[in-house]
Amino acid sequence: MNKAVLSVLGRRIRQKRTQNGWTQEDLAENAGIDRSYIGGVERGERNLTFTVLCQICEALECDLAELTSGIPGNLE
Repeated sequence: MNKAVLSVLGRRIRQKRTQNGWTQEDLAENAGIDRSYIGGVERGERNLTFTVLCQICEALECDLAELTSGIPGNLE
């Protein structure tokens, strides 16, 4: 996945997490993912699998489209 896409996606995940009043640890626990992985995702440093993205969406109680809408596949 393109680094710019990962960066936008990470910012959206962070925004949704903070709107919920959660720490990275809270999100990690609710999604069943390591906290350091969540930090890397939010910084755009981790390439997410579809499964992990779905786990994050489920934990945040949001649709996949809410996090991904408007992100072009070729963002450069």
